[in-house]
Amino acid sequence: MIEIQNLTKTFGPIKAVDNLTLQVPEGSTVGFLGPNGAGKTTTIKILTNLISATSGRAYMHGVDVLTHPKLALASVGAVVETPEFYPYLTPVETLSYLGSIRGMHTREIKTRTEDVLHQVKLNEWRTTRIGKFSKGMKQRLAIAQALLHEPDILILDEPTSGLDPRGMVEVREIIRELKKQKYTIFMSSHLLMEVQETCDRAALIDRGKLLVYDSIVKLKGLIKSVKIEVTSSKPMDDLSLEKVRHLKDVKSIERVNDDTFVLTFEGNGDERAKLLQAIQASGIDVTGFSPIGLPLEMMYMDLIKESR
Repeated sequence: MIEIQNLTKTFGPIKAVDNLTLQVPEGSTVGFLGPNGAGKTTTIKILTNLISATSGRAYMHGVDVLTHPKLALASVGAVVETPEFYPYLTPVETLSYLGSIRGMHTREIKTRTEDVLHQVKLNEWRTTRIGKFSKGMKQRLAIAQALLHEPDILILDEPTSGLDPRGMVEVREIIRELKKQKYTIFMSSHLLMEVQETCDRAALIDRGKLLVYDSIVKLKGLIKSVKIEVTSSKPMDDLSLEKVRHLKDVKSIERVNDDTFVLTFEGNGDERAKLLQAIQASGIDVTGFSPIGLPLEMMYMDLIKESR
């Protein structure tokens, strides 16, 4: 559905996107993951024809966005950066206006407006002035306008950025519902938990370069290390901690307080079970043994360190 080939964008001496190549399969939800300044929004602006590429190609349904943007983007809905609307209009008026710009018929606009406002849970506020809306409500309206013309591809640029916790949950629920409806979704984010919770696949980039691209399940399998918090029923002495420090595949250990420490461990599930047994054998009465942090986050930080 979406194909990017050797895409590059330079701003003077800076390469915002550096020879990026990836494909987004039909019906999948792909998280485009990276820190601020990694090149996510620049890539999305090229895909939506808001800026031109320095070199490379980008295709929607096999149509080149750079040479035939109107045809390529006909079945694409997008939310790029922070959405804003005329505050004196209502959602119904806004969608009517945007639908007419798209060339939709009046009857189709009316039907689709009802449908998309229901999808994004804004039907109750359909005649309320947008100036009274929270940022989360505006974000949901932005998704509604992206769905108005019944696209099969959605491109979302950090859809929960700047929202409060409630707004983030509401937008993620909408994305999960759209995912069930088999939309092809390409979604940028710098929030690892968001990608891990909503996406099938993730493309991790830094400084415009693709670091890794695979299914969430396979990416978790690439994790080199995990941090594990261990708690004891009683204070631990330094000798016991030294014994743990020298156990197989323990890379580091940090005492949190008298009865808690965090260790960095490289090993799979079976090896973790052996690690727990070895810690108990060292004389520590373990009451808690749990990984901390998101698996994707651990792997991503490792990749960032390697790339720099």
